[in-house]
Amino acid sequence: MIDINSAWQELRQRVEQCKKCELCKTRHKTVFGEGPTENCKVVFVGEGPGEEEDMTGRPFVGAAGQLLTNILEKGGGILRKSVYIANVVKCRPPNNRDPKENEMLACSEYLEAQLLLLRPQIVVTLGNVPTRWFLKSDKGITNMRGQWLDWRGIKLFPMYHPSYLLRNQSREKGSPKSQTWDDIKALRNKIKELEN
Repeated sequence: MIDINSAWQELRQRVEQCKKCELCKTRHKTVFGEGPTENCKVVFVGEGPGEEEDMTGRPFVGAAGQLLTNILEKGGGILRKSVYIANVVKCRPPNNRDPKENEMLACSEYLEAQLLLLRPQIVVTLGNVPTRWFLKSDKGITNMRGQWLDWRGIKLFPMYHPSYLLRNQSREKGSPKSQTWDDIKALRNKIKELEN
């Protein structure tokens, strides 16, 4: 029988010591991910840490992270501490650029291991990068968001990245913010459905 706590500890140490790509040269801290490691139904996956995440070692703590918490709690009635939050890459890409393919490949074993240990029922991908990474598709988030898709028997649900919503302030019907409120309600409903 695998000791889950030891597996998490070992995985975290491997991430902290990782030098598999160039991102290790510019990072301050690795951003492993956070949330419940047992009975976790939902995992949110972003693309990579930003500046505040790089300094604190915690995912989604900057402006986009605060908006994500707000969307979860006010829009979906979902406590942030009830979901696991991670990124495709564990180190900040310089100037918050998108991670390169070789960086995502180097880091993919860590995210795969996290998902294997968590065994979530739902993975929510935030934005283009993680959505394309999981689905091996070049379709954009505007075409994919709000759909329930399958990834290795897990329900995959793409949503806009909160940083995109910060740049697109309109709340008009059909706007990214309006669509996100629809998406978070759909997510809440799916979580309730899985609980029954």
